[in-house]
Amino acid sequence: MFPELTEAQRQRVERALDGVPFAKLLGIQLESVVAGHAVLSLPIRDDHKQNHGVVHGGAIASLIDSSMAFAIIPLLAENERTTTVDLTIHYLRPLTEGVAKSSARVVRAGRRVIVVSAEVLDHSERLVATALSTYLRLTRDAD
Repeated sequence: MFPELTEAQRQRVERALDGVPFAKLLGIQLESVVAGHAVLSLPIRDDHKQNHGVVHGGAIASLIDSSMAFAIIPLLAENERTTTVDLTIHYLRPLTEGVAKSSARVVRAGRRVIVVSAEVLDHSERLVATALSTYLRLTRDAD
């Protein structure tokens, strides 16, 4: 499914995909992932929209955060996980129909901090939103 990943990375991505019930609830789908880059999509449904018929910013934020997380997952050691420290989103155009795609790219992966950027495109490949986020590496034994 993800030929550029090692077997361990592929298994970790698959475990993560199965382990995010909120993404399943929204209908977020994994399109592609390699170490440091991921593309996720969100087929727009009426229940994603706010009262003016535009996709709720929270649904877009969830798509962005999920794509960023999947870009990071293959870069982590087996005993590591991450948490989002901040997420800044610039909403540039309303999203009302079709399929939104978020493409996330790791800008820098340091020993403790990982910086990731993302762009969301609509079904016509117009830029809907941009984002920048910081994640903190956590080790399982340092909880």
